[in-house]
Amino acid sequence: MNLQQLRYIIAVNRFRNFAKAADSCNVSQPTLSAMLQKLEEELDIRIFDRTNRSVTPTTAGEKIIRQAENALMEIERIGEIVSEDKGQIGGGFRLSVGPTIAPYILPKFIRHYREMYPTVELSIQEMKVNFMIEALQRGELDAGMAISGNVCDGVLEIPLYAEKFMVYLAESCWRKLPVFKPENLEHENMWIMKDAQCLRDSAFSFCKARSKGTHIYEAGSITTLVHIVDENGGFTIIPEMHLPFLNDRQRENVRPIEGDYLSQRRVSLYVKEDYVRERMLNTITDTMKTFMPAGMIGEGIMKYGIRL
Repeated sequence: MNLQQLRYIIAVNRFRNFAKAADSCNVSQPTLSAMLQKLEEELDIRIFDRTNRSVTPTTAGEKIIRQAENALMEIERIGEIVSEDKGQIGGGFRLSVGPTIAPYILPKFIRHYREMYPTVELSIQEMKVNFMIEALQRGELDAGMAISGNVCDGVLEIPLYAEKFMVYLAESCWRKLPVFKPENLEHENMWIMKDAQCLRDSAFSFCKARSKGTHIYEAGSITTLVHIVDENGGFTIIPEMHLPFLNDRQRENVRPIEGDYLSQRRVSLYVKEDYVRERMLNTITDTMKTFMPAGMIGEGIMKYGIRL
């Protein structure tokens, strides 16, 4: 048994396809198949059941795969500890960003990160938070960026930044208040986005307002919501970082919501509890400091960075 064989069975389990697994490991399919067969013969147990249509792990195989994942993570951690101790920043870094955050963060983040850390092999995936947490637990990601409040066993949440929510009104909307209070948001046509506008830790929740609004539609993006409001009237809620996406005329239809804490979308960084690459995590925050609006990143992060 060797480390490469462990990597092969993890890849096969991930893709459930020998050709794709071989491609991800940069080897030929016959080589991967032969190495896997050799491992099964050595252990005297079948790790995968193979048919013409599918590849699935056996009951014993699932246990072996989990142990292989743990073993590889621990071995990789040795190199990470050495690099951290030497102050080196390099190698691969796998980051996930939630789809409701990505449009506002990624364009500038990628440009600045590549300029600041050219020796890092950055890989970014958009993932919904439940898939992100599972990938972190399996060791398939180094870190994930998502809406705060998704704490679970074995995963550490690091508060990263908070942005205000604002009201976006149709030009025809009769409720032209200069500032909105939470209770004002239940008395007019509200258009919402299912995932992005549900606040777990606020004093009010747009999710709860669904039963009170007279016309609610669950759209797929903030941009879609804005266009719906422009055409159909009523209002929606947009995050502060969406303001640059509006034209000058649309910006005249934006109103603040009274109370800072009441109307914030909080975003956190998620890592496994035993993650050790502190310097690598700080490449994220140091990059974000170069383009995020003033006052949005947490004071502790601004002063001290991330401390594990």
